[in-house]
Amino acid sequence: MPRILITGAAGFLGSHLCDRFIKEGFEVVGMDNLITGNMKNIEHLLGLQEFTFQHQDVSDYVHVSGELDYILHFASPASPIDYLKIPIQTLKVSSLGTHHLLGLAKSKNAKILVASTSEVYGDPQVHPQSEDYWGNVNPIGPRGVYDEAKRFQEAITMAYHRFHAVSVSIIRIFNTYGPRMRLNDGRVLPAFIGQALRGEDLTVFGDGMQTRSFCYVDDLVEGIYRLLMSNRAEPVNIGNPDEITILDFAKEIIKLTNTDQKIVFRDLPKDDPMQRKPDISVAKSLLDWEPKIDRKEGLKRTYAYFRSLSEEDLHKKEHNDFTNYIKK
Repeated sequence: MPRILITGAAGFLGSHLCDRFIKEGFEVVGMDNLITGNMKNIEHLLGLQEFTFQHQDVSDYVHVSGELDYILHFASPASPIDYLKIPIQTLKVSSLGTHHLLGLAKSKNAKILVASTSEVYGDPQVHPQSEDYWGNVNPIGPRGVYDEAKRFQEAITMAYHRFHAVSVSIIRIFNTYGPRMRLNDGRVLPAFIGQALRGEDLTVFGDGMQTRSFCYVDDLVEGIYRLLMSNRAEPVNIGNPDEITILDFAKEIIKLTNTDQKIVFRDLPKDDPMQRKPDISVAKSLLDWEPKIDRKEGLKRTYAYFRSLSEEDLHKKEHNDFTNYIKK
């Protein structure tokens, strides 16, 4: 039975990856410091023989006993609200944490896939964004703690590949959504749905003409699995190229939730990207991958999940696990 370590295992993406790799017959070691993760996301796995959980901060150190065949490094805060609350930790997990995990991959002779992001393209001047575009990033802006951490992560991953011959893959993830997202994490989809469920007006920043491209989580997980099993070391975009303006997306959410909330406009945050659309030509040709679930179906599934949450979760202003976190 192949054995895989998944960091960020209690998070939105990490928990879905744990599910997928157990389904594929892997023994899964899940690791998370719970700074933004939630044990509710993986509680259904805790009794399984194929799953073990380690409460650990990969920025401090990483230790896993026994053999490892694969590592998925998905530990990282992933929303602008998180960057403002925990900027140092955001930088550390993709720099120090990645360094530790690359060392572990080298010592265990394991393949490692690291989760990068479309944010490495910054506010892009090329559209759509392909893997050979170097990006337009403000390194000292409020988003820089995430953007530059991920750019460093890519650089050190390729250095370990070239210098130490570590087997690596790098995925650049575009906007992804689905069940187990944090309702109040500040990202546009849960923000809109949360506002609609609470009877609040939907907040659009700027004029709403900025675009995003939303990929359903099951499609993303399939792309990750195929990339891990490939021999590709250089970055690969995984996302849905179906682009939509934020204003039109807000209207879709109002229709989906059958509410009559108004749309209100606020100032655009600093360095907020004006365009997001992946060029997935590499994923199509290399992995025979492209998204299968359209936005209408994906939103239907995601809305059903958010409607199942308790009133306490619906009105919570901050994620549970932040309250017990000690700043470093």
